[in-house]
Amino acid sequence: MKKYFIFVAALLLLAGSANAQQNFDKLDAWLNDNTPAMGGRSVLVVYKDGKVVYNKAVNDLSRRQKMVNKFIARKQNKTANLDDYDANTKIPIASCSKWLSAALVMTFVDEGKIKLTDTVGKYLPVLSQHGKGNITVSQCLSHTTGIKAPSLKESLQEMRNVNTMDDAIADIAALQMEGKPGTVFHYSNAGLQIAGAIIEKISGKDFHTLFAERIAGPLEMKSSDFGTSKVALPAGGANSSANDYTNFLAMILNKGVYKGKRILSEASIAEMQINRVTSAVTIGYSPAEAGSMGYGYGEWVMGPNVVSSPGLFGSFPMVDNKGHYTAFLLCYYIKNDGRGERYKALVGLLEEALK
Repeated sequence: MKKYFIFVAALLLLAGSANAQQNFDKLDAWLNDNTPAMGGRSVLVVYKDGKVVYNKAVNDLSRRQKMVNKFIARKQNKTANLDDYDANTKIPIASCSKWLSAALVMTFVDEGKIKLTDTVGKYLPVLSQHGKGNITVSQCLSHTTGIKAPSLKESLQEMRNVNTMDDAIADIAALQMEGKPGTVFHYSNAGLQIAGAIIEKISGKDFHTLFAERIAGPLEMKSSDFGTSKVALPAGGANSSANDYTNFLAMILNKGVYKGKRILSEASIAEMQINRVTSAVTIGYSPAEAGSMGYGYGEWVMGPNVVSSPGLFGSFPMVDNKGHYTAFLLCYYIKNDGRGERYKALVGLLEEALK
């Protein structure tokens, strides 16, 4: 009789495992179907209940995609990387960087070294000299500085010619305003660059070092950094992997705690997820794929429970506070046609699989 019960229990365990795996069938199909349009290589890592519950890579570079990769690499005097992606592959993540940078700034808020209501002129006099000193740290993190910033492509080109953070801030100080601080949302590099300059000033350390010490190190993000340039680009210069970014998302999901260690206060996590794009704020510029989403500090507010920070190259991190899970889609492609709908479909499938 005892052997019989053991046998039945084993069958139930196997059935449960099979059903759990079956829940991801639609997710598998979505990844297989969409990867060709997402650069031909993708990785999706899902974290729930303290562990990774899904980790799948699809690698199917077409002949044309290989040629494009080689062409882009030649223009940059580099060798094309055509290797398969996996959860440890390190690539540029563009605006997914914003979430990391906002979290880094919030560590200084937690320590009382800066306040969200502080005006930037207090730390960076050149901004006061150009009539921008009354912008607050909060507005820098939420793209509501009122500064009329250039396009991302133009900003990246300009940053290549910048040798110091002071030079970068001087360039921003010279930009025109398109509205009173706090009244216009303009998704750009400007606000986070200012915030990055402020934490460099008060710490006496460069942004690269601060990120390594306060975010990457404590979160065991061994493949994550902001490159090797003299001046970091907080809004879009990070490189990371699916496993690394999942560690960061786990900390956000667990209200600032990673493996028992507090990285951010629960209050800071909550502040980051409050939508600052209210009815009183006009839209100067917002990516088409953002639709009607709101914005907090370094992250989009997709709904009452879901926050995210997708990047120009297609990578998509998200946290679902109600479902208590995270997901990170790693990929690299520029053409963003249908990207917003693609993200929404993925969020729906995740919700269905993990309910």
